[in-house]
Amino acid sequence: MSSTPDLFDLTGKTALVTGASRGIGRAVALGLAAAGADVAVLARTTTRLEELAGRIERQGRRALVLTCDVGDGEQVGRAATTTLAEFGGLDIVVNNAGGAGHAGPFLDLEFDDWLHVLRLNLESTIHVCRAFGRHLVERGGGSVINMSSVAGMAGMPMLAHYAVAKAAVISLTRTLAAEWASAGVRVNAVAPGWVRTDLTTAFFADPAVSDGLRAAVPSRAFGNPEDVVGAAVYLAGDASRMVTGSCLVADGGTTCFVGGPQMLDLLGYGRIPV
Repeated sequence: MSSTPDLFDLTGKTALVTGASRGIGRAVALGLAAAGADVAVLARTTTRLEELAGRIERQGRRALVLTCDVGDGEQVGRAATTTLAEFGGLDIVVNNAGGAGHAGPFLDLEFDDWLHVLRLNLESTIHVCRAFGRHLVERGGGSVINMSSVAGMAGMPMLAHYAVAKAAVISLTRTLAAEWASAGVRVNAVAPGWVRTDLTTAFFADPAVSDGLRAAVPSRAFGNPEDVVGAAVYLAGDASRMVTGSCLVADGGTTCFVGGPQMLDLLGYGRIPV
């Protein structure tokens, strides 16, 4: 009697996760390793990456530490060369690095604020897709997972630059999915909602703001980094082999609910620390 294959088993696969030193990136790296993948972890903070690599290796998987600024195309290119030389190839790329930068009303944001956030979220994704995409296309397979946000799917007061950058990530995802499908490379995005990480601490620090944000989440719960892991593991492996060009939303229902005006009032009156 034939056994049913484990569609979520990543044994024998190799993965790269950017922005892996903390938050969602760290959780996803550990989740991919738990599913069987060897993982290259990339960020600007070496100490945190080394601790993460130790945890991955204790799971019986191989880890590769790459200290790199993904906003710098030359650094990303060198990281790609190292990864492919050490692993002999790559199957999964998770573009997680990003950030919201300085928050504020559109008219108060300086153009440098826009450039900073676009570099963190969009330019970094482009660099990584360029550096690793050619390898995936030439080898005839692989999965690219780009981390977007619910901010890229709807208006986000006080974070116009972040919303635009994350919307562009979704558009890039769909475009690459169409271009690379014939080569067997799948490209998808994940759009988390409000997740408790170091980068969102300021938004949760004020109870009034936190309550307003929670009021716009039908599940009435904020996510944790571990809540995004399942989406990444699904998109990485055979369970999603017919899925490409999609954006998997993990937001507790936020994007299917129109929040009350009290939430916008809280945001508009600048109660979020900047």
